[in-house]
Amino acid sequence: MPGHRIDRLTADIQREISDILRSVKDPRIKGLVSVVKVTVSPDLSYTKVYFSNIGGNLEETAKGLSSASGYVRKELSSRLQIRKTPELKFIPDDSIEQSARISKMIDELENH
Repeated sequence: MPGHRIDRLTADIQREISDILRSVKDPRIKGLVSVVKVTVSPDLSYTKVYFSNIGGNLEETAKGLSSASGYVRKELSSRLQIRKTPELKFIPDDSIEQSARISKMIDELENH
């Protein structure tokens, strides 16, 4: 399968999962959840969804997303016209918080 097709499918999956996560009603999912990165296996069987959560607990959000993965996968299947909907694995990513912390430290150093 050509690489550009997987890249296009990865972008579509990221966009759709970001939209689907807004409708998930799990109480463990609090704050702003954003999909940072999505990787799809070459055979399209598995997808790793890296997410960040601002204003919530990453571990609790990961548990909530894992339990809602069936719903997310079903919604993804109905939105995308692909033969096989990949299995979803949600992985917490705190890169946004780390970059905000580093930016704050740089600003503090510049002000002193």
